[in-house]
Amino acid sequence: MSGTALQDAVAAVRAAVDAVAACEVDLLTRPELLEALDDLETLGCRLPAVRHRLLGRLQTETTPQQMGAKSWKEVLSVRWRISRGEAGRRLTEAALLAPRQPVTGPALPPVLAATAVAQAHGLINAEHVEVIRKAVNKLPGFVDTTTCEQFEVDLVRKAVRVGPKELKDAAARTLFLLDQDGPAPDERERARKRGVSVSKQRPDGTVDVSATLTPEAWAVWEAIFAKHAAPGMCNPDDPEPCTSGTPSQAQIDDDHRSLAQRQHDALVAAGRIALMSGKLGQLNGLPVSIIIRTTLQDLESRAGVGTTGGGTVLPITDVIRMAAHANHYLAVFDRATGSALNLFRTRRTASPAQRIMLIARDGGCTKPGCTVGAYGCQVHHDTDWCRGGNTNVDELALACGPDNRSVDDNGGWTTHITNGDVEWIPPPHLDTGQNRINYYHRPESLLGPPEEPEWLSDNDTEDLNPAQPADSEKGDTAPPTDDLSRPGQPGQPGGPAPPDNHAA
Repeated sequence: MSGTALQDAVAAVRAAVDAVAACEVDLLTRPELLEALDDLETLGCRLPAVRHRLLGRLQTETTPQQMGAKSWKEVLSVRWRISRGEAGRRLTEAALLAPRQPVTGPALPPVLAATAVAQAHGLINAEHVEVIRKAVNKLPGFVDTTTCEQFEVDLVRKAVRVGPKELKDAAARTLFLLDQDGPAPDERERARKRGVSVSKQRPDGTVDVSATLTPEAWAVWEAIFAKHAAPGMCNPDDPEPCTSGTPSQAQIDDDHRSLAQRQHDALVAAGRIALMSGKLGQLNGLPVSIIIRTTLQDLESRAGVGTTGGGTVLPITDVIRMAAHANHYLAVFDRATGSALNLFRTRRTASPAQRIMLIARDGGCTKPGCTVGAYGCQVHHDTDWCRGGNTNVDELALACGPDNRSVDDNGGWTTHITNGDVEWIPPPHLDTGQNRINYYHRPESLLGPPEEPEWLSDNDTEDLNPAQPADSEKGDTAPPTDDLSRPGQPGQPGGPAPPDNHAA
């Protein structure tokens, strides 16, 4: 099929959807409604198969770098405004269900050929595909190719008749029958399974951590727990917790923590000892330390939160308590600082003071959609150093390594910093008019009055914006606009003040 034929077909689909959307449904009978819904469901199940083929072909025609992105996930998430998780799911399914493109010769069948055929005919839905994909991925390595293919075919046959829950249960039972005893443990299998997973913060601030440790890793923490998780050790309830030596008998008797709680407190103590040792080296130009940004008002009122360079939200009481340990950074950047934050052309790399100021201002990678926290970021020059850029704090921004390297005036991403906001302008292939600023690390920036969308009519605007009192009724509360005597303003020593009196 030529490009013109495909475009005509897509245009026909768009016109058909418009026609369906314009149909009146109020007078339809129950059988007519059910028949239309059944047809739409089948069509919805078939369309992903077409998308898989197009994605597979696109990946052979170009690269993410030629599209102006660092990965295919970024191409999909930026162009279609979907999450990176959804982009990853679509790419994974395309890799398994689209015809494989060899270097030479005709296309090869999909990895999951039976699943691809069933999806192309609308016989299974996205949930069935997900169950089959995960089940095939769980097959033991010793299972031969013929058995793997038969396993997939059997699951597809079941998926045509049952729902995802029944299919998942059937797949689990078949996997159990294939490998009831499991393979003998070996070094490669242990290495494959090792890992530590951290969940997102809960509303109460706690974080779930799950781990599969190798024998060596557990031997290390076993010895640490034997010392620091013993009764009476590292007890945060003690006025003076025992972190070295032997706890007193009174400390042991007064320790009412569970073993799990003692091991948690031992983790905190061991991490704090490692940070205070000064032997962890440097991370992106700063000693490995806990860096927290907050506001001066929260510090003074002892209410509110602080945010670490990794994005963890801490109650202000924890921030104040942690500040008592001297090896953490908690330098308040309210108004001006005594550090030299403008280096102009005297050096290319940012100073530690500048990095801390950028952590306070940006919180993490400034490219829209990027979730990398400040700990994993480099310092990006708005105007490249090689092209005459200055190493001044108001001309710098945080960016993770891949995003920092994606900036290129010749067809790549470009940046522009205005009043502390870092705008990322996409290359033409990814520019769909999307947002230019990353609010992931600074959600508080979205709490201001919303801007009116361009598509709103005058009547819609009146409905969304009720009448406001006249200026004479509001009172004179506007701050003066010509007060340039305060330190920390642009052009004054110390550079610009962090937003909203932020501190780091």
